[in-house]
Amino acid sequence: MIRIERTNSDDTDFIKLVKELDEYLAVKDGDEHDFYDQFNKLDRIKHVVVLYKEKDPVACGAIKEYTEGVMEIKRMYVKPEERNKGYASKILRILELWALELGYEKCILETGTRQTEAIGLYQRNNYKLTRNYAPYDQMENSRCFEKVLKRNLG
Repeated sequence: MIRIERTNSDDTDFIKLVKELDEYLAVKDGDEHDFYDQFNKLDRIKHVVVLYKEKDPVACGAIKEYTEGVMEIKRMYVKPEERNKGYASKILRILELWALELGYEKCILETGTRQTEAIGLYQRNNYKLTRNYAPYDQMENSRCFEKVLKRNLG
């Protein structure tokens, strides 16, 4: 059974998953990890989702206000053994719906060129490549995406 819970960055299961994510990114990002890491602190993230398979937390994601009307997708992660099951897309959709509920019109996100799986995920979910936004605007290995959110009309 799959269950998805809304929470915040104080959630212990979220903190554990993010620790795994950070370990993964330290390898993927290489020498640039310290730069990226400074923008991924957990303090003050009010909107977090954790996906559970049975009782085990296996995936997470978060949204954080970037500017008025714009939420930034943060801390997307699925445990390696649970990938390719659609969990990341489920989390992304729930975060988008939450952003809409809160009155936001767009989601943006940054990922690295080395995170090819993440780039594919965002493209499959209709995120469009956009100009790199601050603080990633000078980073050659960053790719930024955006999606205008639409309310479900039917």
